[in-house]
Parts: sequence; C-alpha cells; structure tokens
Amino acid sequence: MELPYVAMVDLNDVLAQGDASAAWTFTNLGGHHRLLTLWPMQCQEEVWGEDPDMGIASGIAYFQGRGKRVDGGLEVSGKWGFSSGVDVSEWNMLACVVYDGDKPVDWCMSMIPRKDYEIIDDWQTLGMRGTGSRTVRCENVFVPAHRVVSMAVALPGHEFPGLKVHKNPIYRIPLTGFGGYGIGGCMIGNAQGALDEMIEHVKARSTAYTGAKMRDFQAVQYRVALAAGKIDAARHWLRHDCMEANDIVKNGGTFDALAKLRYRRNSAMAVKMVTEAVDTLHEMAGANGIYDHAPLQRRFRDAHASQGHINFSMDVQLPTWGSVALGGEYKSPTF
Repeated sequence: MELPYVAMVDLNDVLAQGDASAAWTFTNLGGHHRLLTLWPMQCQEEVWGEDPDMGIASGIAYFQGRGKRVDGGLEVSGKWGFSSGVDVSEWNMLACVVYDGDKPVDWCMSMIPRKDYEIIDDWQTLGMRGTGSRTVRCENVFVPAHRVVSMAVALPGHEFPGLKVHKNPIYRIPLTGFGGYGIGGCMIGNAQGALDEMIEHVKARSTAYTGAKMRDFQAVQYRVALAAGKIDAARHWLRHDCMEANDIVKNGGTFDALAKLRYRRNSAMAVKMVTEAVDTLHEMAGANGIYDHAPLQRRFRDAHASQGHINFSMDVQLPTWGSVALGGEYKSPTF
C-alpha cells in the first residue's frame, strides 16, 4: 500500500495488542513484500503476477546457505532457521554466501518456490508459538539469475535492479538498520496489551488475604505507571526513527555505518524497555499470572521469546555502535 514507513511500527503495534504471533507473522510477510521490490522485474512478475498477496517467508542468515555460480544462475544449498510464516507462504527468500572455490565472492538472497525446499517441524518453543517459524532446508537447488539479488552493497558498482522502477522512499530504507522496527512494533503492542489487561484486572480485584483494593496500593500504582512510561517511550522512539529515515531518503540522503548502527541500537533498547515493562506487570500479578488461562503469562512468554532475536540482542547491537562511535570500524559486505 506504500504507506509511510512508520506504518511498520504502527500496524504491528495495534495487531500485537491482540496477539504478538499474528503481528510478527504479518510484519515478516509485509517486510518481505517490501524487499521483493529490490529484485529484477521478471522475478516480481513471477511471484506477484497471479496473486499480489502471495506469502513470502525468509531465511536471512547468509552463512546458513551456500551458493555457487552455474550457467544461468546459482546452485543453492543450506538449512535456515526461524522462517516465520513459512506455513502460509509459497516462496522463500533464502540467503547464502556465494563461493568461488573456498573464496566468498558475493552475499545473495534467492527467491525459491515452495516445491524446492523442505519445511522441518521444529518450532516447539517457550513463546511466539503462533509464528510457525520453522527451519527450512534445500539441497543443490537451481535458482535462475532473475530470482537472485546481491545484497553486498559494499561491492563496487552494486545496485538493486528493482529500484530503477520503484521510486517510493520506503524501498530505500536499509534493512540493515531497520530490521528490528516492524517486529519491535509487535513487542510494543504485546506490552501494551499486557498493560491494558493488567489495568482492568487491578480495577476489578481485591487482594485474596485482606480484601483491600489493589488499585489503592502505591506499589501497584508505581508499577503500572513505570510500565506505561516505558511502553510510551519505546513507541515514540521507534516511530520517530521511522519518520526520520523516511524524510532522509525522501530528501536524497543516505545512511552511514554509524547511523545504521544507531538505529539497530535503538530498536534493541526499545524492546528491552518493553520487556522490562511486561516483567514489571507479571511480577505484580503474583500467582495469578502463572495459569495457562491467564492472558498475561502468554504476554510474558512472547516477550521473552522474541527478545532472543538477533536484532534485539543488547550484547550484539550496543557494542558495535559504541565501537564505531569511538573511532573503530564496522566491516560487512552487506552493510
């Protein structure tokens, strides 16, 4: 729909207030549609020609796949984890490092149809169970050149074929900086749902032992306010970054390594904040928060399951920004 890029946060925020897994799957499928605009038009027509709503899953870890150049395209093999939405998708964007012998020469994403990869039923998890983020595998699959796009933006002369056609600024906002923003919106919505549910619970409840109203306890008031403040701050932070990036691209600007790393830092910190908000609320729920029928326990599990995503790792995202800010270098062919 080519909405402003901030919709990547807003839509998923609203959906996740109902269910984080549904929102996570939605943003992955939507994000993959945005990425497909980078491919040659022949590939876009092949995928979208009969059904513009065709689902596309992904396996984004380059070193989980291996490619070699053959006549007319690539031969790809690999095993990729965390392919969210794969059960409802007919295509998959699978990443690989392309080798010439033992030397890596390119970092590519390949569009591979459902018939050419296997889905492994291994998604038995603590949380985010509804995303169906199963592992996929393929062996020596031929991928024609029009279904391959190089993501090695650092290589000389690199360009994305599809951007010659698609001019909307949202297609030029780099995934390397903003990979955590759509799914970050999901976790903001998940935390907001937890807050709303807890507020309604507190309003209606007296303590089991004294009969006192929970809402009159200062500690309860403090925890609710603390959680709400963290959720509001995270939401404003990610929304601001998306609007800023949209304006930068619209005005012809670009993003250097420090800027991309700053956005990655921000999304990791924002999700850390909303996870803390959910933890604060879950602690306050006490024994009532451990039952399977209690909505808050699902919010808690989903928050902690999603925080395992590489984009939300404070140990990964903060030191890289700090290193470059202090004069170091960040080297990656896809950055």
